[in-house]
Amino acid sequence: MTSPTPAFPAPPQAFSRALGWLLAVPALLGTLISLVLPTVQTIWLSFQSGGVMRASAYVGADNYTDLFGEDEFWRALGFTLSLTLIPLLVAVIAGPLLALALDRAGTWPRRAGYVVLSLAIVTFSPVGVAAAWMRGLMSDASGITSLAEGLREPATAPGTLRLIVAAATFGVVCALAVIAFLPALRGGTVAPAMLAVGALVVLATVAVGLQSFSVGMVLTRGGPERSTETLAGLQYDYAFRMAQLGPGASIAVLTGVILGALGIIATVIAAASRLRITLTSRTETGPHGAGPSPFEGPKGSATASGPAGSWPAAGIPGPRPAEDASGSWAAPGAPAEGPAPVSSSGSPGAARRGSAGPVGVVVGVVALVVFTGAGLLCAWPWIDGVLASPGSPAGSLRVHMNTWVPALAGALVSVGVAYLAALGIGGLRPLGRGSEWLLLAFAPWLFVGAGPLGNANWQNVRNLGLIDSFLALFPPLLVSVPALLVLTLLCKGLAERAGRDFFGGVFVPSLPMAGILAGAVTLVNAHDLLWPMLVVQKPGLYTAPVAQVAQLNGFSSQAIDVGATTPVVVVAIALAALVAAQVFYLDRLAIATKGSR
Repeated sequence: MTSPTPAFPAPPQAFSRALGWLLAVPALLGTLISLVLPTVQTIWLSFQSGGVMRASAYVGADNYTDLFGEDEFWRALGFTLSLTLIPLLVAVIAGPLLALALDRAGTWPRRAGYVVLSLAIVTFSPVGVAAAWMRGLMSDASGITSLAEGLREPATAPGTLRLIVAAATFGVVCALAVIAFLPALRGGTVAPAMLAVGALVVLATVAVGLQSFSVGMVLTRGGPERSTETLAGLQYDYAFRMAQLGPGASIAVLTGVILGALGIIATVIAAASRLRITLTSRTETGPHGAGPSPFEGPKGSATASGPAGSWPAAGIPGPRPAEDASGSWAAPGAPAEGPAPVSSSGSPGAARRGSAGPVGVVVGVVALVVFTGAGLLCAWPWIDGVLASPGSPAGSLRVHMNTWVPALAGALVSVGVAYLAALGIGGLRPLGRGSEWLLLAFAPWLFVGAGPLGNANWQNVRNLGLIDSFLALFPPLLVSVPALLVLTLLCKGLAERAGRDFFGGVFVPSLPMAGILAGAVTLVNAHDLLWPMLVVQKPGLYTAPVAQVAQLNGFSSQAIDVGATTPVVVVAIALAALVAAQVFYLDRLAIATKGSR
């Protein structure tokens, strides 16, 4: 017989709290350097005129007065919000319905759904999709792509662009919504978790829509006659086309205020509802069982089961150590308020889930077929464009190096910093049970992308003399606040069930999620158009989206290389990784709130 591997003991309470604060320091510094200071700089710029072609001058609130007095700002705000309406309906109606159908369909329909959903995510490129729809403006356009003809006239362009954005984003929006809602269906009492997740999905969808830039930039550039101008496009026009940083910064500030409010509301919802994410047992069977997971340690290790008298690891049924009133670890036997009761399989919702019946399988398969059909129809302009795409410099090895190396490096840094803070805030709980309220320090930037801080970050890169350099392509954000929120909720849920085994119960089970989020941020960085377009003008430094836009703006008769931003090798690797993550890890996530039972 071999003796079981002992679990790593929890550190003393004072030391664990100190370590929690220490782990949060890099995120706090990263937030100060790459979020707080550029925000202050943007606010200061909004009170000035000039700044690019002429010297800056303080003008007080004149930029805001002029902005509020002009119709173009209000028209841009209204049109930008209108772009979010159909994607929002997809996220809050189609997403939950498909999630429910797959949740009740059983293992294999759900895994087939993972493949389809993953494909919709890894093939989505805003610039690539917009380039495909540009083919609809050609004289020989036919089918659904010819809808783009409506972009030529001011009266029809706004409605046409809304439909194109809705079609272009249908697959990715629905896929991400399903990924968000599925864990809420297996976290105990469904209603509270679904409501909390639904509120976060609504806020995130609106926030992303407010920063829409790439599709409109490629298809209409705000025209004709400014009928399709978005907030991000208006900011870009003022700051970089007309070289007026002050008015551009004032638009960025107003956008940032809205995004900051949405971020604070989302964080308050997560903290007030005591939202938590955890992992169900690897031994769970039935329609939701994913089988043994490669992310867990071998049987008998700290991540599977501990020796007699040790605390069980996350997701494993058994007694938990109590927490004291502050939420820190207490001595065994002390009373504590724990998470929702678990079944014998270790899953909060497993007790009420039986084997998938024939009706559930049929409904799940039909729902998946309908989604696949709708997704193929909406994505057909892009699919047809990729099949007809020739090779071009936009898809060269050099361009892909410019695209993916900075994107990956930026993701590793921003998510890595966020993960350390999540281990400290969610895992070690420096403020006890209320530790997640520390996320309010980061909340105003939860949904902020490159756009609202673009003026300040561009000015900083220019002052450093890095314009038109490879270093300028690296994303300027040092911490991913969305990753911080997700990882903190996960570490919190794992810590509540991990006992005194912090390493095996919190760190090891949460590490795959950090990797998944790093991959997601890499994709977002690589497909970003705005930041690399601001900092490089040399063709040798173009990223794939910028090279694709340059090709569209040229006068060459060569066919558009629609697939330049989605190279086959990258899509294949990302698809394999995401499907594996879905089957072996994401399929075991459960989201619960304080009201779950």
